[in-house]
Amino acid sequence: MASDLSVILPRVLIVSRRTLRKNKFVDFVGEYHLDLIVGYGAVPVIIPRVTGVHRLLESFEPIHGVLLCEGEDIDPSRYEAEHSGLSPEEFEEIKRLHASDTAIDKEKDSIELGLAKLCLERNIPYLGICRGSQVLNVACGGTLYQDIGKELQKKRPQCERVVHIDYDNYDGHRHAVKVLPNTPLNHWFQESLDGEKMEILVNSYHHQGVKILAQRFVPMAFAPDGLVEGFYDPDAYNPEEGKFIMGLQFHPERMRRPDSDEFDYPGCPSAYQEFVKAVIAYQKKVNGSTALPPKPLQLDKEMEKRRKIIVRSFSIAKDMYTTGRGMNSSKESELEAGAEFLESNTVLSLQQENRLKQMGATVRNGSSYFQRLKMNEERERAAKNLMTKMSVEQLSELMSFYRMMGQICSEILDQKLRGIVNDFEPS
Repeated sequence: MASDLSVILPRVLIVSRRTLRKNKFVDFVGEYHLDLIVGYGAVPVIIPRVTGVHRLLESFEPIHGVLLCEGEDIDPSRYEAEHSGLSPEEFEEIKRLHASDTAIDKEKDSIELGLAKLCLERNIPYLGICRGSQVLNVACGGTLYQDIGKELQKKRPQCERVVHIDYDNYDGHRHAVKVLPNTPLNHWFQESLDGEKMEILVNSYHHQGVKILAQRFVPMAFAPDGLVEGFYDPDAYNPEEGKFIMGLQFHPERMRRPDSDEFDYPGCPSAYQEFVKAVIAYQKKVNGSTALPPKPLQLDKEMEKRRKIIVRSFSIAKDMYTTGRGMNSSKESELEAGAEFLESNTVLSLQQENRLKQMGATVRNGSSYFQRLKMNEERERAAKNLMTKMSVEQLSELMSFYRMMGQICSEILDQKLRGIVNDFEPS
């Protein structure tokens, strides 16, 4: 298994949904979500909805993104639901009409709200679909309609009422939403928007929805009855920089033509594409900030032996300088290695040259360094003659290039000299 995190695909956490099959609970996640996450370059990591998992979320690190999707109604105690004004009889009717959704799953609530808050705290990319958008809103202090039909529809004229769930035409049902300009949703569906109406048709599988949108969010789309169908945090949206916080009430991954995998609109998969783009960028950003230091250069035996000799030579020179003692004849041969090193590394700045003199590194054969510089005078004269024939533009480009190369060489050599003189001790 690869140990370098930079070569591991980013991880997107998805919480499973629990259902009853053959008298036993089974956890599942819709494959459309998984296909899109994998297809755009990330790895889905499924968090099982089992008791106690909400206390183990750190065990799923590293987390590069979170996708929360379908599920049951969120526990009303998690938001201000006491002002719904619904009677006990109305609650019973709601439970009867939406039996599969009104069975509260408190463990799933704890897991998903915990993940949402973690994303908000650490700026981890988050995409909420349907229930996932409601979780995001509640996590930020927003509220929900406990039932759209009972709380919202009855306040609207007949022409503005919207069917948000149709059990008889479950996947085929669509209703219009108006997309707001200058939003990601507008950008994704720009080619498909219906003229001045700025509308697209979306699927709908919910009886709850956003009542009060949390302050940090900006709406992206509304249904004709005024229900928020999409929202995002503009201050936390820049996929190229690893930023993505968004909720969609509809299911773009399921907006497909009958008996086909073809999407209703070209923009349908864009939410997943941009989300994964943010996930990948976030992983790179995290890995860059926690990158392990580079492994030290491994030298062969001969090079290692040579390195130790040079280190020894510079250490003797440094000792001569700091103690003020003259050169011991027995050490003369050991100093030769340092002198030879200096002769072969002549690209030194004045500052580096002075520092080497001060350290005593040029005590012996230092003059050979300057002799070598004089030998280059003829080459310099030849270069000057050539440059007089060059144009101003050519000279300017040449000067910029060599200035850059000189700076690079100076910085690298300075680092090497610091390492040799200050970091190593004689064996």
